[in-house]
Amino acid sequence: MRGRLARLIDASNGLASLLFELGFWAAALLASAASLIAAPGVRGVLGAGLALVMTAIGRIDARELIIPNSFVLAAFALGLCNAGLTSPAGALQGPLFAVARGLALALLFFVLQKGYRWLRQRDGLGTGDVKLAAAGGAWLDWTTIPAVIEIAALAALTVYLSSYLVARQTRPLASASRLPFGLFLAPAIWFGWFLQNCGDPSFMEFGN
Repeated sequence: MRGRLARLIDASNGLASLLFELGFWAAALLASAASLIAAPGVRGVLGAGLALVMTAIGRIDARELIIPNSFVLAAFALGLCNAGLTSPAGALQGPLFAVARGLALALLFFVLQKGYRWLRQRDGLGTGDVKLAAAGGAWLDWTTIPAVIEIAALAALTVYLSSYLVARQTRPLASASRLPFGLFLAPAIWFGWFLQNCGDPSFMEFGN
């Protein structure tokens, strides 16, 4: 009986893992397609690359609570290419402005990280989140950055409260439970870029 129960549990865990993977990569393909529609041409290709990288970051952070430097660097490099090719400021100033936005957003997250640690005596944001913020700043306009932070924070808060409501039926949710913020920030960065490009005249012409 116990052996049969163990096999059922293993099978259900395997199915959940498969659905987890399929869900992530289906989202990546949909986001990539949406990127090409919202911004036809080079911008769309770069946006599709951003979608794939952000999906990979969210998947890894959800499973392992880490954000690999290689993926962050890839996102940052793509952001600089995007700025150089599409920014009205030009091929030289565009990437410089992108770097400035990335540094500003990373500094904000760094201050939040240190402030939370000082107030609560434990970690909140990880260093990977700070680096991811720098990559996001390279892609986002100044006006889009606050909205992206708000979307990511609200999504994380919703998931945390939902987990709390479910968990309290069986066991208390520890105050030190870790939530992978990169899981929410990464897709929010792509979504912010997508919204920026939805207002582009070429997108409106495609819709017509």
